[in-house]
Parts: sequence; structure tokens; C-alpha cells
Amino acid sequence: MYYFDHSATTPLHPNVKELMDEVGEHHFGNPSSVHVSGQKAKTFIESARRQMAKAIGCSSNEIIFTGGGTEANNLVLWNLIHQKKKHVITSVIEHPAVLNVLDNLEEFGVTYTAVRVDKTGMVNPDDVQNAITEKTSLMSVMLANNEMGTLQPIAEIAAIANKYKIIMHTDAVQTLGKIPVNSKELGVDCMSFSAHKFYGPKGVGALFIKKDLKLKPLIIGGNQERRMRAGTENTSGIAGLGLAAELATNNLHKTQSHLISLTHAFKAQITHICPEVIFNGHPEKQLPGLINVSFPGFRNDLLMIHLDRQGVAVSSGSACSSGDIKPSQILSSMGITDDINNSTLRISFGIDNSLQDMEYLIKCFKSTFERIRSAA
Repeated sequence: MYYFDHSATTPLHPNVKELMDEVGEHHFGNPSSVHVSGQKAKTFIESARRQMAKAIGCSSNEIIFTGGGTEANNLVLWNLIHQKKKHVITSVIEHPAVLNVLDNLEEFGVTYTAVRVDKTGMVNPDDVQNAITEKTSLMSVMLANNEMGTLQPIAEIAAIANKYKIIMHTDAVQTLGKIPVNSKELGVDCMSFSAHKFYGPKGVGALFIKKDLKLKPLIIGGNQERRMRAGTENTSGIAGLGLAAELATNNLHKTQSHLISLTHAFKAQITHICPEVIFNGHPEKQLPGLINVSFPGFRNDLLMIHLDRQGVAVSSGSACSSGDIKPSQILSSMGITDDINNSTLRISFGIDNSLQDMEYLIKCFKSTFERIRSAA
């Protein structure tokens, strides 16, 4: 299988797998136990906490481990039910792990304003400021969109939030290992991550919570994670997340260069065989390796079927909406018409993709176009 869907999930890094196997087999003690086996397991968790903190430029006591990015987002958003001010400012292109949660919070008196984006998928900080009301207590805008990769001006938005003493959260799930991510430089109060987006395991994530910010737990029980996330910890998964975060940041420049090289080569070659191709998203402020591309006249479901038969995995958008053959809400929010929307694919390269892999992808696109045209 030629895999070009790394924005949906990444394969497990071999070094991460090796560590997880070792922890699972030899260090299976309960981290809350006082005996040697339990305390050894605890050391792996705290080591991972330090690795994650170093990766994003914060203190280890500002990291809480979760069951993934979705849970991390939920932990922040559900705190609204405990607040006197229950208005949220977000954007129309947020992940369902934000927008669907806000919809479900309406019965608890929570309201929200989803600001629009421009044709490149960019949020305007002025629109965010203009949406502030006397009841606004939280802003939640993603650092990078998962479908078209546009990077948002989070530092500017966070500065506005700080000025008005509003909590600032960003869903940074797509970013670690692709762009520099520094909590202090961004100026955010909370930031969500998911290990399986940066070559770590599925089912484990992290939430940065700025020191002195008081949140109530979403999952209640024991005293794990400083009473912020009850339940016996997934020791091997957390250890895997920590190592994956360290590897992702240590190899950032190499990864960026590789992904940018593949992106430029793909765009040049696909334009040659399909001159009418349209690239969506911001032309410069963009995640490396993520290409949202429209092929006018070719339905994306047919393209994916033909590519899959040739052993190629791509996506028509967010994996969380897979199976829904309908226009992407994200692209519609950018003003993209339904006919172009329904001809759009997301191609997301990873560290294991080679130039030869990309050339095979181009070859498959060429044969796919020819087959679809001949069948018309």
C-alpha cells in the first residue's frame, strides 16, 4: 500500500513500537502502586511528561495525558458548564471535536460564535475581537486545519484573548513534528495533541494547561494526572507518546524539508498532467506535506476508488467524516462551490514517503484520469 493519508493517522515509529513493547512486557505495574514495579511504571510516565513538555516549550507540570486530542478538547470545553460566563468564540472550520461539543453544550446554557474564514481558510483576528461579548470566557481556534492545512494566526488571537482576560485554547493536533510549536510564543492557555498524528500510538493524547489555570476534570475517580484525569494510566501508550514527541521535534527540520520537497514535486507534476487542477488553502501559511487539491470534472469518490485499486491511500477530507459522500463543510466555508468541493482530495505525505512513491502516485492519477474519461 502506498500511503498518503498521514493527516488522518501516522504509522507507529519503529523506535516507539520497541519502547511500547518493552514497557508493556516488563513494566506492567500499576503506576499508582507503591511497590517497585508500580514506581518503575510511574517513571516512564513522568519521563514522557518531560519529553512532551520539552517538545512544546512548557513545564512538565503543565502537561496532562488524555485518551487523545478529542478528549483533550472536551476537557477544556466542558469546563464551560462551571463558568458564569458561557460564551465561546471559535471558527467555522474547527474539528467536530470542538464544534459538535459546543452544539451539545447548548442545553447547559453555553453559546458560541463561529467566525468565518477567507478564501484561503484563514481566520481574521479582527473578526474574533469583534465577536467578544461581556459573556465571553473562552476562545478556541485550531492552530492548523486538518483538511486544507492553513495555519491560523494563533499568537495574534491569543494576544486579544489575554487583553480581555479570556481563556485561549487551540487544537494543535495536526502540527507537532511539522512546524515549530511553542506554548509561550503562541501565548495560549490550553493546547490539545494526539499521539497518532506524530508517529505515536492511537488512544493517547496530551493537553497543555498553563500554570495557574484552574480546570475541573472531565473524568472523575482517582487522583491520577494531578486529579485532572482519573483512571489507571496507559503506561506503554504514554511512554510511546513521549518518545514520539521527542523524535518529532528533534527531526523537525529534516521532516519539514522532506515534506516540502515532496509537495513541490507533486504540485509540479500533477499540474503537468491535469492543468485545470486547483490547490486550496493558503499559498504560504500552510502545513508542509498537506495538499488539498481539486480536480474539476472528476468526482472524488471515483478518484479514490480507482486509486485504492492501485494500492494508493488518499482522503477526501477529514477521517472523522469518512463515509459521508457530500461536500466538505470546511471547503464550503471557504466559498468553494459544491462541484469543485466534490472533486477534491486531501493528500498528506509522511516521513516514510519517497520521491519514488510520489512518482507512483502521479502515475496512478494519470491512469485514473484516462480510465474515467474513457468511461464517460
